[in-house]
Amino acid sequence: MTTTGEERERGFDHTEIEPRWQRTWDEADVFRIDDDETDPEYVLAMFPYTSGSLHMGHVRNYTITDAYARFERMRGESVLHPMGWDSFGLPAENAAEERDTNPRDWTMQCIDSMREQLTEMGFGYDWDRELATCEPEYYQWNQWLFKQFREAGLVERQAAELNWCPSCETVLADEQVEGEAELCWRCDTPIEAREMDQWFFTITDYAEELLEDLDDLDGWPNNVREMQRNWIGKQEGASVAFEVGDYGDVDIFTTRLDTIHGATFFSLAPGHPVAQEIAEDNDEVAEYIETAERADEDELDVTSGVFTGEYAENPATGEEIPVYVADYVLTDVGTGALYAVPAHDERDHEFAEAHDIDIVQVVEPTDDADADPEDIDVQAAAYPEDGLLVNSGEFDGLASAEARDRFVEEFDGEHRTEYNLRDWGISRQRYWGTPIPMIHCEDCGYVEVPDEDLPVELPEFVHTTGNPLDAAEEWKHVDCPDCGADAVRETDTMDTFVDSSWYFLRYTSPEMDDAPFDTERASDWMPVDQYVGGIEHAVMHLLYARFFTKVLDDLDMVDGVREPFTNLTNQGMVLGEDGNKMSKSLGNGVSPQRIIEEYGADTARLFIMEAAQPEKEFAWSPEGVQSAHSFLQNVYTLVSEYASGEVDTGETNDIAAYVAREIDATAANATAEFEDFRFNHALQAVRELVSLLRRYQEATTPDADTFERGLATAAKLLAPVAPHAAEEMWAELGHDALIAEAEWPAAEAPEDYEMERRLVENTREDIRDIVDTVGIEDPQTITLAVAPQWKHRVLDLARNADGNVVGTVMQDEELREQGEAAADFAKELAGRAQSLDEQLPPEREQAALERAAWLIEREFGADVTVQGPAEADPDLVGKAGPGRPAIDIDE
Repeated sequence: MTTTGEERERGFDHTEIEPRWQRTWDEADVFRIDDDETDPEYVLAMFPYTSGSLHMGHVRNYTITDAYARFERMRGESVLHPMGWDSFGLPAENAAEERDTNPRDWTMQCIDSMREQLTEMGFGYDWDRELATCEPEYYQWNQWLFKQFREAGLVERQAAELNWCPSCETVLADEQVEGEAELCWRCDTPIEAREMDQWFFTITDYAEELLEDLDDLDGWPNNVREMQRNWIGKQEGASVAFEVGDYGDVDIFTTRLDTIHGATFFSLAPGHPVAQEIAEDNDEVAEYIETAERADEDELDVTSGVFTGEYAENPATGEEIPVYVADYVLTDVGTGALYAVPAHDERDHEFAEAHDIDIVQVVEPTDDADADPEDIDVQAAAYPEDGLLVNSGEFDGLASAEARDRFVEEFDGEHRTEYNLRDWGISRQRYWGTPIPMIHCEDCGYVEVPDEDLPVELPEFVHTTGNPLDAAEEWKHVDCPDCGADAVRETDTMDTFVDSSWYFLRYTSPEMDDAPFDTERASDWMPVDQYVGGIEHAVMHLLYARFFTKVLDDLDMVDGVREPFTNLTNQGMVLGEDGNKMSKSLGNGVSPQRIIEEYGADTARLFIMEAAQPEKEFAWSPEGVQSAHSFLQNVYTLVSEYASGEVDTGETNDIAAYVAREIDATAANATAEFEDFRFNHALQAVRELVSLLRRYQEATTPDADTFERGLATAAKLLAPVAPHAAEEMWAELGHDALIAEAEWPAAEAPEDYEMERRLVENTREDIRDIVDTVGIEDPQTITLAVAPQWKHRVLDLARNADGNVVGTVMQDEELREQGEAAADFAKELAGRAQSLDEQLPPEREQAALERAAWLIEREFGADVTVQGPAEADPDLVGKAGPGRPAIDIDE
């Protein structure tokens, strides 16, 4: 679609109308929500990191939530739709270093810039609820909540082997280490392992509930739930002790206790205490452990390991098996020790081959298994499936599942549940974050900062390598709150995911200065009804937010709210025009600011929402942008022509009745699509309605009420996505009030609308086929004949017949009067009995075709006559079927 010169002349000027309507909304407090509202519709996008400029991913994310919030508001809902800033973090610190400024000044400049850009996009936020996580008024509650969690036993300080990013010079949580190469999520630097004392939230205390409650999150994408299930990683198994040399019993955890008779070696993780103890007297083991701790992931393989010289006793066989330290055993998975069964585990098999260790089969396939026992060669490859025990003494022939249960008692073990999830290390060795409210005293140990001394504010920024707070000498040296002696503040700051784990609660009462949020209001307004954000947060922010919400409910800070987000949508990526991810290096990025300046915010919003459903990725398209712009100008021009009296109007007629039904159906269809987040389908319906109104205007003198209702409906349906243009159209139609506060159009489709639509479309398609097949160049008349009632009766019987269509039909006394005609029609339907659709009765079919006759006349340039079965030529009627009128075309 292209914009004509006349449309450009008549169309709206986005540079004039968009700022004007933004000011009007602001002055009218359209998006403000009162604190005394009861359970509003809570619509929220993940708040942005303060990078300083919006990218197209931001624009898509915030257009989705803004459109949905506007839709719900027009439907009469009170809507909470706030915005804030995820404003702590290392990038701001790095940016400040590069620009010789401080992180706060840089961050505040970014916030001002991004707020202006969000406003220019027409996003309707309650700016009275704006928050920034770097403000002391916010992060004091991070500190206060830390203390509440600690009092509840959910905070620990422990030494642990942690992920260290040498570039960012800080610790990373497991969730912030990406891919098999184990790279920093921020800078893609390979991480290193370091042992450090850190503060942890014991999220593992909630592992089982976090896992179980995923089943109830029906409004979440299945892939996100599966990612969290895998990350939590519940395993049902058993622990058994192996006696290792002079070092005593060492517990292992296994999910395959049935294979214990096949254990031919024992492995310890490099970080296991027994491995460390052995290393004290074994230089080769010590050297291996040191190498393993220094090595990058890609420098080691599953066959890497060293024999310790020690042996472990297999409790099932009494045999002594060699003990290895091997880096494929992970310190923080299970117990950091395992017995190895190379015949039935692929990693154990590789290791055994490399170290010339025996491979003993102890499980073979069952008779009904896919594999044939004769084909299993465990010397060549591991057989990891369940089966029947062999080479297991008195237990031969026992099924794997039964053996696992028996062996727990047999070998003095215990049933046990393990999780891959690890406690959340929140300590970061950086400046721009929430100071952890602890003080270390030589006599008292770690002491909490008293509530009256919160917030612990950040000192002036110090340009230095390493942790800047360590260099803030005056700030970090304080008196111990307990004994008054000289003490030192904790110089680590909190992981910024702490900030985002509860920010959605702060929006309910952002001005509170004596609590993080109002308990009564949060309990009423939460959970968030619709949450939109990126899939990259599946096992970080989204998991942490769920954890925080459960803890806060247990601390009686919210009442019965166990999950923060009822419905979750992960928006797809906006790709460059070349189909690749937008990036500076590829030069395929698109500036939202440039699009706003050239086409306007509404065009950008409309294109993004039409291009694909929210969860799908799509490529930027200049043609799509131009199409969206032209469409908005076209709709506005049509409204302007009508409002200025340029559209002649007349009496109501069949055409008006057809258009009226289409208006109602469009509103119903678009409403359902908005509800289901299929905005592109809703907008396509609006395009079709506008096209219909244009054809209506061209075909006849339209009925004024019908035409104006169609224009008003189109404007309302566009209002959530293209709000500025919709307001301009609404004003053109003579409305003083704002369309943002108007009532959503009635959303009930006409009775039997889908059957009527199918009838009309099928009939038009049949006419096209006849014209093309016969080669009719200039049809003069088209006659449509509706099938008689008895054929509809046959159809109804055929749809409900149990296989014997002809017999069922011919048992009907009235149909037998039709003789062979009824039998022949029954035979015709019998061949497609499984695909027969319900159809309109004859009189309603005729009425529907009469209403739609004008469309056929416009398409083919012929006069159209619709006849009932009583008035039409019998030969023609004989060719008609329910939903398929007979067609006669004269040239």
